[in-house]
Formats: sequence, C-alpha cells, structure tokens
Amino acid sequence: MALARAIRAVVGIVVAIIVVAVILRLLGANPGSAIVSDIHDAGAWLVGPFKDVFSVKGPKLHMALNWGLAALIYAVVGGFIASFVARGAAAGSSRRGFGRTRSVA
Repeated sequence: MALARAIRAVVGIVVAIIVVAVILRLLGANPGSAIVSDIHDAGAWLVGPFKDVFSVKGPKLHMALNWGLAALIYAVVGGFIASFVARGAAAGSSRRGFGRTRSVA
C-alpha cells in the first residue's frame, strides 16, 4: 500500500507541475523570473512526448491543449498503476495470511 501511495504522490506532483506551468503561461507570468522559468522547463521536459499532438492557432491554446492532455494522461495512467499496485499488495497480503485471525487451541 505504501508503494501505491508513493506512486500517487509522484503522479500528483507531476500533474501539478504541468498544470501550474500552463496557468502561469495563460496568466502571462514573467518568463524571465527564475521560478516561472524553472516550472516551465520542468513542465516542458515532462510533456515532451505530447508536445505537438494538437496543432492549433495561438501559442497559449496550443500549450493548454497539449500540456493539458499530458496532465490528463499522467493522472489516468498513474491512477491505474497505483490501483494495480494496491490491489496486488492487498491480494499478496491476504495470501500470506495477514489480517486473518487464527484460532488458538
């Protein structure tokens, strides 16, 4: 179960970085700021495979669609992986006898 929680935490951080980068861009945050630049760079690295899935006019819409898709896919796939790991851990613990009461003679 701890591994599933760790996976969910990492996925949450990844999605948060992407979403914050998009919000900063849409709100016109100063790209010269070190914090804004670092968040954007981290987001750009995370969304690499999704960079140009949609080709639309307007750089902000282009970024919002492609980066939003990346955040959605990370969230869904990460959730599935965490659920799979949690189910596997729960099934494994019940097979080993954890959580069962034993009668004492």
